[in-house]
Amino acid sequence: MTTSELIPILALIAALQAKHFICDGPLQTKAMVVSKGIYCDGMGLSHSAIHGCGTLVVLAASGFSTIVFAGLAVLDVLVHYHIDWTKENLVKWAKLTPQDAQFWWALSADQMLHQFTYLAIVYMALSR
Repeated sequence: MTTSELIPILALIAALQAKHFICDGPLQTKAMVVSKGIYCDGMGLSHSAIHGCGTLVVLAASGFSTIVFAGLAVLDVLVHYHIDWTKENLVKWAKLTPQDAQFWWALSADQMLHQFTYLAIVYMALSR
């Protein structure tokens, strides 16, 4: 693979990482954070839906077909939601707080899994 072939792939990964920052940072409300551990709560679902919309925008702007980017955006919603829900419930179950090292390990694992999701999305988008 040449550098010129690699650049669009890296740009797509970078765009999904930037999308993640925007959706997990400025677009995430306190109500969303509080609700992510309650299964099927509307605010937790809306947080994941925002991620899906961001993925939809990134993939649409990258020129993928509608069926590809729509399907991958839905996949992102489902995976993102369950990663967040699992992390929130593990933290709650273990009674972890930001003062505990394990709290930060759980947060880091959560973020790593989201980034692995983006690698899988890019792979699936490019394999079509």
